[in-house]
Amino acid sequence: MLKFTEVTQENIPMLAQLAHEIWFEYWQTLLSPEQIKYMVEKFQSENAIRGQYNNERYTYWFIDLNGENIGYFGLSERPEYLFLSKLYIKKGFRSQGFGRKAFEKIKKIAAEKHYNEIQLTVNKYNSNTIAAYKKWGLEIIDAVITDIGSGFVMDDYIMSYKCV
Repeated sequence: MLKFTEVTQENIPMLAQLAHEIWFEYWQTLLSPEQIKYMVEKFQSENAIRGQYNNERYTYWFIDLNGENIGYFGLSERPEYLFLSKLYIKKGFRSQGFGRKAFEKIKKIAAEKHYNEIQLTVNKYNSNTIAAYKKWGLEIIDAVITDIGSGFVMDDYIMSYKCV
């Protein structure tokens, strides 16, 4: 049975470990090992996640299949839209509809919080994920290159889903 469980402060170490596992596997074809290491530390380490909870209005959710955390997503409440910051599934569970089901949950959260739009950023070269997002009804609305420090940048599309 698939369920979505909000991550508590006590579960942050478990989330950080899951993120580490997925990021080092997932990003190896698109980013250098140095950039992956830097990004995991900056955005998905225990300290980074705690800071997001405390200072940036983030919530994270585990994607749980029969008691196993197979992925997670992170949301940030912005004034004009709900920002989908992270949506990751473990390798062995991809292309089975779990991402789409997670996005359905995200749409419900957006509705509960009275948002009319969900936005996200996605690496411009992450073609499989971009294709999935388009299938789910998201549209590319802009492109951005963001300096994240230490000589690294994120070269992304901004995508939007209009909640109707």
